Amino acid sequence: MCRHLAYLGPPVTLRSLLLDPPYSLLRQSWAPRDMRGGGTVNADGFGVGWYPRDPAPGQRRESGGEPARGAGTPVRYRRDTPIWSDPTLPELAAATSSGAVLAAVRSATVGMPVVATAAAPFGEGRWLFSHNGVVRGWPDSVAGLAAELPVRDLLTLDAPTDSALLWAMVRHRLRAGVEPAEAVAATVAAVAAVAPDSRLNLLLTDGSTVVASVAGHALSVRATAEAVLLASEPSDDDPGWRPVPDGRLVVATATGVRVSALVGA
Repeated sequence: MCRHLAYLGPPVTLRSLLLDPPYSLLRQSWAPRDMRGGGTVNADGFGVGWYPRDPAPGQRRESGGEPARGAGTPVRYRRDTPIWSDPTLPELAAATSSGAVLAAVRSATVGMPVVATAAAPFGEGRWLFSHNGVVRGWPDSVAGLAAELPVRDLLTLDAPTDSALLWAMVRHRLRAGVEPAEAVAATVAAVAAVAPDSRLNLLLTDGSTVVASVAGHALSVRATAEAVLLASEPSDDDPGWRPVPDGRLVVATATGVRVSALVGA
């Protein structure tokens, strides 16, 4: 299991999201409050991806002339060590601001490798992806689904893990032109059908919208008039946090959150 979060809104420092809150990802790495039997610590790596505040020259702009959030390619920082042990992260997080962030701390499933490339966020182009949970019966249960992917995608997985395969499945749908919410929902439904009781909490963002599935694990949302934060567990005691029921699909922007049924989960 893992812990993850996604933020959209006015630019904030990575430190204010990852390190400073009383129940931040840093604290959740060694003292999570809602793992639901999925381990006790999240010390097998971590990662953060963020969208630079100023897109490169020539990138898409909104009609008013302002840079469009999510237009640029995100930056990723991933390690295979506990988040608390990284000597670079505090300074990097204090100096870096963004209006769109996805981050995670990892608890590796027994038998899966502990390498930096196994830590979320996974990514391609403008997309960032994370998985909190486990695929039951791995790898046999999903061998048939894996066989439907292009061979090259299987040969170039970030790591031989369930999370990396889930990302490859979502990415394959995105490349085919499937809408992000449908790509996540269809992937969850396909895996749940062949690997019952899997925990399939996924996060996907392009820096403008976040899609999240709630299938077997916890997710909470805190939304204001101009920002939204989705997280495996609340990072503070703000009364604005709301738990999302199991079996739901969340589509969020900085100015609104829509929750619907997750069919097939």
